[in-house]
Amino acid sequence: MKKLGLLLCTATFALAVSACGNGNSASPSGAAADSGKGSVKKYTFGTDATYPPFEFEKDGKYTGIDIDMLNAIAKEEGFEVELKPMNFKGIIPAITAKQLDGAVAGISITDERKQVVALSEPYYKAGLSLIVREDNSSIKGPEDLKGKTISIKKGTTGAKFADELAQKYNAKVNYFDDSPSMFQEVVNKNADVTLEDFPVISYKIATDKNSQLKIVGDRLNGDYYGIAVSKDNPELLAKINDGLKKLKDSGKLDQIVNSYMGTSSK
Repeated sequence: MKKLGLLLCTATFALAVSACGNGNSASPSGAAADSGKGSVKKYTFGTDATYPPFEFEKDGKYTGIDIDMLNAIAKEEGFEVELKPMNFKGIIPAITAKQLDGAVAGISITDERKQVVALSEPYYKAGLSLIVREDNSSIKGPEDLKGKTISIKKGTTGAKFADELAQKYNAKVNYFDDSPSMFQEVVNKNADVTLEDFPVISYKIATDKNSQLKIVGDRLNGDYYGIAVSKDNPELLAKINDGLKKLKDSGKLDQIVNSYMGTSSK
């Protein structure tokens, strides 16, 4: 009986220690906590999986310039990545709410965004373009938008630019959650024009022969993309910038961009 009692006490003590040890296995933001020597941190990154060639789903996997770049940075800096696809509009709020550690989603670097999240060094020069139906000959530039309807994706720099154009030219703006929906509005003639980053729409027109879309005029601005990170995580931002520099210096970043676009990141 004494032996049985001793065994029961030992088992009870082991269970109690085990329960205490499992209470802090991960941080609230989703990044894995250090579990001792040799542990690898995992960070949760938001992405917009409807934004080719930067991020999209193919054969059940997420791919694209941003995804390949982030994975290459993670390999260089020794951390793991968990991707969380979501609507672009919700990405930055999710970072500030500590639901994400960061995001890679063709995010333009702006002073407004710098107020709430940390942004990496720039890695790609983008810039907005006007897009119309391929049979539309009445719109050649912003000055032709008077009284027209603009379709745009919520939460983007394009949305802010569209609002400014609407005020200047007395145009109407309709908002959507993703790029395919705003493109379709133009194709269906429910909107006259949309705005999208030049590399994104160039890729779509080149790869989708039935897009029924065309670019008109010059680029409207010269935005640069950056990787967004929580302001509370300077360690991750340092890793991102260090990894980006290594990819740029080695030519790996241009190799990734060229594999999708046939152009450099500059």
